[in-house]
Amino acid sequence: MKAAIFDLDGTLMDTEIIWVDGTRTYLRQRGCLISREDVMAIVYGRSWRQVYADIVSRFPSLGITIEVMEAELSAVMQQMQDELGDKLIIRESVSLLRRLAGEMPVCIVSGSPCGDIERAVQRMGIADELAFYIGADQYGPGKPDPTCFLMARERLGVAADDCVVFEDSAAGVRAAKAAGMHCVALARPGMPPQDVSPADLVVADLGDFDLEAVCGRLTL
Repeated sequence: MKAAIFDLDGTLMDTEIIWVDGTRTYLRQRGCLISREDVMAIVYGRSWRQVYADIVSRFPSLGITIEVMEAELSAVMQQMQDELGDKLIIRESVSLLRRLAGEMPVCIVSGSPCGDIERAVQRMGIADELAFYIGADQYGPGKPDPTCFLMARERLGVAADDCVVFEDSAAGVRAAKAAGMHCVALARPGMPPQDVSPADLVVADLGDFDLEAVCGRLTL
């Protein structure tokens, strides 16, 4: 492997469920009632553009742009994340990112907006470890479309089959494989189930992950 690509929410930061609860809180503040299960179907493992499109389709009376909703929802999310602080960091995953950054270029490719990624990077203290990050406001179709990973491959300057992607969602795994990359899926106990069966390897914890030891098991 010559490059590593990490998802953010659910892989490096335990924010996937926070996105669900934050989105539901935000919608309720605007008079839009929705069940937690329905919000999870809209939010979990999906890009911000997809989330926005689904919300305005379901609640057309909102009548706000993606920029306005992003700013308002980000304020709700930021408050919730500030209350939880460093508890949101998946330290085992961040430890792996740091180890790999000493061996190869590492980047983050996320369905979250760039502003949210920047705040997460600062919270984790990994800015110096990253070659770059790519957020939802920088690419078109969201995961499972492979566009975001293909953009990362081009910026990394390596072949797709020299990249390993670390993901936690069904959409993310499908996007990585569609891009022709190797994929390791993180399936932490207690998290909402995701169909990550297309991944080359599924693990419950990235803390003890040894890339060299499993390279022979990663197939395209």
